[in-house]
Amino acid sequence: MKIKYDKEADTAYIQLSSKKPDGAVEIAEGVALHTTANNEIVSIEILDASRKFPVKTLYKLELSAVGS
Repeated sequence: MKIKYDKEADTAYIQLSSKKPDGAVEIAEGVALHTTANNEIVSIEILDASRKFPVKTLYKLELSAVGS
């Protein structure tokens, strides 16, 4: 899992797989799941991320995933 945050765009991107996304499904306002042609979730994109949760917690999530 890789996590990126673009401070200027206030967008968080959580990559769950190295597979290439084929499309996206918006599951809530500003939250999209990027999926493959077989509907496998590849990544999660969150717009206006700092308004939805404390962005600092993103990197704690990444560290705990690596240690698992």
